Amino acid sequence: MWDSGNRLLFQSCIADLIDTPSVQAMRDVNQHVDINCFEHCVFVAYVSFLICRRFGWDFHAAARGGLLHDLFLYDWHEKGSHQGWHGFTHPEAALCNASKICELTELEQDIILKHMWPLTLRKIPKYKESFVVNSADKVCALAEMLQIYRLMRVRTKLNVSCGQV
Repeated sequence: MWDSGNRLLFQSCIADLIDTPSVQAMRDVNQHVDINCFEHCVFVAYVSFLICRRFGWDFHAAARGGLLHDLFLYDWHEKGSHQGWHGFTHPEAALCNASKICELTELEQDIILKHMWPLTLRKIPKYKESFVVNSADKVCALAEMLQIYRLMRVRTKLNVSCGQV
């Protein structure tokens, strides 16, 4: 899972995105427990990348869509920081922000916009890679909340704490 070949290929998929100011700004947004949005998105992106690569699916789009899926850039824990219910509205905010930093494929757009299904019932993922990121998002969030993220030493393995990935 953590071998250098996987990490290097993963890094090449997200190289043009990882150092953009918007993606780096996710470091300042709290996500789950003591995990920031950047760490969560890198975790989701890497898990999605591994699954899609294993099955011969579009791992490039899964990594990129996974990295950008929560690019909403507000603290959803703070009342008044956004309009509407975060769970229902943040995919549109993330898609809007992601569209400003790069040109997105239809698949990457689907991944970002539909990652909250089934909460967003009418936004069913169209692609298998979208389902992978959708599922990885839930599994990674659970691992973060249960502190499994720490036990797996994800920060160290993916170098997310020191500005690299």
